[in-house]
Amino acid sequence: MRIYNILIITLLLAISPYGHGVETQEITVYRSPNCGCCSGWIKHLQEQQFSVIDIKTDDISKLKQKYGITAKLASCHTAIIGGYVIEGHVPAADIKRLLSEKPDIVGLAVPEMPVGTPGMEMGTRKDSFSVLTFDKNGKTTVFKHYDN
Repeated sequence: MRIYNILIITLLLAISPYGHGVETQEITVYRSPNCGCCSGWIKHLQEQQFSVIDIKTDDISKLKQKYGITAKLASCHTAIIGGYVIEGHVPAADIKRLLSEKPDIVGLAVPEMPVGTPGMEMGTRKDSFSVLTFDKNGKTTVFKHYDN
């Protein structure tokens, strides 16, 4: 009976979140060296168990062009994770959903810099915003809307 109990406990620990460390996913962020809100977004990602490679560059426009980020989608930083492009202040929960669902798109974008998005906190003010998907042809759809 004692061996049976030990086996059950071992099995439960093996399949529970307590038996494992939290899995982190690596994301590479390209940003201007002088951007403060980008640092806030990076902190948000780290708090949500992402391992961030922070690359500071004075010429992010070539990277945006390479990945098909149009002026309509552009924000202050661009990130790459799991073969997807993340543009702007996309919440970590939406990145996790993207990686889980694996849609056939280029990536996600939060155009411009809406107040209240991760890294753009300004007191209690929060603007409504949408996280958009975009494909290789530039077509966008709403991935998630935040009505604040």
